[in-house]
Amino acid sequence: MWWKRTLSSSYRCYLGRRRSGAKIWRCLTRATCSAPALPAGQITALQALDVWKRHFVENGVTEPEQSSQYIIAHLLGAKTIESVEQQRLAALLSKEETQQVWRLCSKRLSRMPVQFIIEEWDFRDLTLKMRPPVFIPRPETEELVELVLTDLQKHPGSGMAPPTCLEVGCGSGAISLSLLKSLPQLEAFALERSQDAVDLSQENASRLGLQDRLKVYHMDVIKDAEKMPGLFSSISVLVSNPPYLFSEDMATLEPEISRFEDRAALDGGEDGLNVIRQILTLAPDVLSNRGRVYLEVDPRHPALIHRWVEDNVEELRFVETRQDVSGKPRFCILQKEESHKAPEVDQD
Repeated sequence: MWWKRTLSSSYRCYLGRRRSGAKIWRCLTRATCSAPALPAGQITALQALDVWKRHFVENGVTEPEQSSQYIIAHLLGAKTIESVEQQRLAALLSKEETQQVWRLCSKRLSRMPVQFIIEEWDFRDLTLKMRPPVFIPRPETEELVELVLTDLQKHPGSGMAPPTCLEVGCGSGAISLSLLKSLPQLEAFALERSQDAVDLSQENASRLGLQDRLKVYHMDVIKDAEKMPGLFSSISVLVSNPPYLFSEDMATLEPEISRFEDRAALDGGEDGLNVIRQILTLAPDVLSNRGRVYLEVDPRHPALIHRWVEDNVEELRFVETRQDVSGKPRFCILQKEESHKAPEVDQD
């Protein structure tokens, strides 16, 4: 899928493009203004696939073959081109179908992500609605969910109290909703600074029948920090895929990301840790004893986070770093421990 490659390459391989970024933008803008002419007669889906694959290649669109396949499969009522019957692919498209292909594929020429064009995407075993500018969940975040699930299944809660999860920065709701779907006893809360994302999370929860188990708060974890201890307590798990890009890397992102996704959901500040530090500072106030924090981070972060927590958050212990499927240190797990600090004595 194009966006798997786009995410990794735009964070790493495109650093050399920064100096000529404005020139690239202008070139792409000119190149993406013109779609191929509508065919004079009828064509088949296979022919449409070929036309648009070649046009995407000519215009520098990433993942040209996959892009045309996902869009046309969607218009034919399928998720993948492989699941469409060959007879249907070889059949002539109607005039209306051809116009729809041209309309949606023209959006891809502007570098709009496929997820936003077809307005949905799969995350683990869920199909979620997608729309800009809400952050598109990445494959690495599915691995984050698996880590949390494994721990919650081992330790499902104590006594009569069900386990609870707090997600910071829920975007489309992918993490919380996936956890709720897998753990019927779980209750979840989510914070999100973007009203667009709050609305989309709530819409996805309703479509999946999970709206009664997820409460989404329109809050900024930094600006509204003082409100959090009053709203949440004894949380079993705090999970987040926070903004963690270094600010200097924002100028190197692929157009699919920079033009269409919320920059605030990506930019973590000078060292990528602005939101992460805030989450870790607040965690002891909202977690139950031995409650855990699960973070998706930049591979440069685990050592920085480990040192910072040791110096600044006494009640949190850095448990471990986990690698993602590509072998990069991607996930940090921390745990709340009882404070051993002696209480202050009133001298009056």
